[in-house]
Formats: sequence, structure tokens, C-alpha cells
Amino acid sequence: MRWSRGQRVRQAAPDAVLALVLLAFGLLATGLAGDNQPGSRAVDATCRVLIALAALALLARRRAPVATLAVVTVATATYLMLGYPYGPILLTFLVAVYTVAVRLPVRPAALATGGAFLLLLAHVFWSRGPAPGWAGVLPASAWVVVPFAVGVVVRVNREAAERGRAEQARNRAEQARRQADEERLRIAQEVHDVVGHGLAAISMQAEIALHLLPKRPEQAETALTAISRTSREALDELRVTLGAVRRGAERGPVPGLARLPALRDRLAGAGLAVDLHVDGDPRELPAAVDLAAYRVVQEALTNVLRHAGVPDAEVTVGYRPDEVTVEVADRGTGASRTGTDPAGEDSGGHGLAGMRERVDALGGRLVIGPRPGGGFRVHARLPVGPTR
Repeated sequence: MRWSRGQRVRQAAPDAVLALVLLAFGLLATGLAGDNQPGSRAVDATCRVLIALAALALLARRRAPVATLAVVTVATATYLMLGYPYGPILLTFLVAVYTVAVRLPVRPAALATGGAFLLLLAHVFWSRGPAPGWAGVLPASAWVVVPFAVGVVVRVNREAAERGRAEQARNRAEQARRQADEERLRIAQEVHDVVGHGLAAISMQAEIALHLLPKRPEQAETALTAISRTSREALDELRVTLGAVRRGAERGPVPGLARLPALRDRLAGAGLAVDLHVDGDPRELPAAVDLAAYRVVQEALTNVLRHAGVPDAEVTVGYRPDEVTVEVADRGTGASRTGTDPAGEDSGGHGLAGMRERVDALGGRLVIGPRPGGGFRVHARLPVGPTR
């Protein structure tokens, strides 16, 4: 990755501060450390140069951690073998080891740190000052093992956090994709119901107009007027649905059971008489339940218009304390609506499946099938909250 100049400055600033602090601390505190270590070599120009070399090498610790560790290790080992006192330069070595452990994978970090440890260990057996011998191996190893272990733990935790964030991002993306798919399916179902019902009514009205036109053209005008009205209503409802998609928001007013009389009148113009019954006291329903109940009735009546071959149907709406029921019944053959008519759209298609999906999504129950006395019946039960 190529960093801009500003980014490089922001990355280097903390390292520069750290290097300068350790440099100042080393130059000021090394003499005090020597006062408490009899036999150590006095601080001189060579000592100060090695302290400065080790501290300033940390400026490159992010860009070249292994090279930084090598320079710091050589400076520190030389410092100790020359007999200078144990002091702040070891803090610089500690930071270099930690940097390698936190920025490299464990294996290369362990190899680099092991080499640094062997070089640092030389002063234990050979030094111009007091050589601790084997007794100094354990203290020397602590300056390597402790920062290395801390760096590895920090690296592992950081990688785990990054994996967690990546997993969360994937989960959010997956959730957004599922929501988008669900919304597309919902809109597809809405468009299917609106367009399917409108085209079915228009098709039936057009057949009536074509039948009347040669012999009674004045009566064909009624059917053509109904076609115009039905197509306009279907287009208006489709425009509202698609407009909600463009706005990225839920639609405002949605169709509900209150619009059943208008649906009945529209179908009457298409040649299907609908007898509408209401059982119980009508009340305001949750929007999702109201829409689902209306769509079930609309789709069922559309199927009657297309496939039943009868001039009438019955619709019954029942309001109960904890549910609402809708039923559409006719005296037609019902064959095409049970999957036996290859020409029927709803033979395994979207109509009946769409009704079932709507009802199931709300925890309701849908029964579709022939009536005992002949004909076909669609019955849906949708749960609602109890009345207050």
C-alpha cells in the first residue's frame, strides 16, 4: 500500500517521540545506573554513541522491524560486552523485540528474536566488565521472552479482533442481501397481484366487447369503458407500488378489506358477480394483515374469473376477537386451480403460492381445494391482536 505524505508523517510521529524519549532517558539515566554497579565501565563518548544508535534505530521499527532489531541488538550487545552498566539501553532492546513479535508471524518473529537472544547472550560469558556467567542467562532471557510473549499475545488478539470485525461486516452484508432479496420478492408479489388481477379483468371485458361489437355495438361501449377504468386503476396502484421502491420507503396507504366493495364493482364490469358478506364487527386491522387478507380475496377472485367458468362467486369476511377470516367460494369446475390445467398460470405458479406465503408469513392458515358440494374454496385465517 502506498501511503501519502501526511499518512507517513502520522505513522512516523509516534516512533519519533518514542525514540527521542528513550534517547534522552538513556543519556541521562545511564550514568546514575553506573553509580550503583561497581566495576562497570564509566560512561564515555562510545557509550553515548551506542545508546543513540539503538534509540534512533526505532525510527524505522514499523517499516523494517527485523532490521531495527538487528541494529538495536548489535548496539546493545556491543554496549554490554564493552562493560558499560546495565541501564536504559535494555528498554530500547525490549521495544525492538516487542515490535518484531507484534508485526511478524510467530515463526519468523521467533527466528529473529532467537538470533537476537544469542547475540545478546555473548556478554554473559565475555565482557570487559563483570561477566555474570551462567547465572546471567536467565536474567538475559527475560529481556527477550517477556516482550516477545507480550507482542505475540497482542498480535493474536488484534488478529482475532480483525477477524471478528470482518465476520461482522460479512454478517451485515449477508443480512442486507437477505433483506434486499425479501424486499424484491415482496415487490414482485405485489406487482404480480396488481397486474395479474388487472389483466384478468381487462381480458374478460375485452372478450365481452368483441362478442357484442358485431351485433350490439352500443353495449360494447360499456365493456370498453370498464376496460379503460380497470387499466387506469391497475396502473395507479402499480405506480404507487413502484414509487415506494424508488423512494426506498414503505408505501403509504395500502389496499385493505375496506376496498372490497370497489373490487366487487370492478369485477362486476368484467362479468363476475361477487356476493360480499361480512360476519362480525369490522374494525381496523394491522396493515400487514389487512393487505394480506385483501390480496387473498383479490387473487382468489382473479382465479375464479380466469378458470372457474361461472358468473358469480361468494366472499365472506369474518371478524373475530383474535383473528380475521376470508373465504372465496364458487360453483365452478375448479380443475385448473388444483394443478391439473397446464395452461393455468396458477398451476404451481405464483398465485396460489403467493397467497400461501402471505398467510404463512403472518402465522395464519390457508386452505385451498374443492368444495364438498362442487366448486372451489379458498379459506384464510389470519391472527390479529385481541380487541380492547
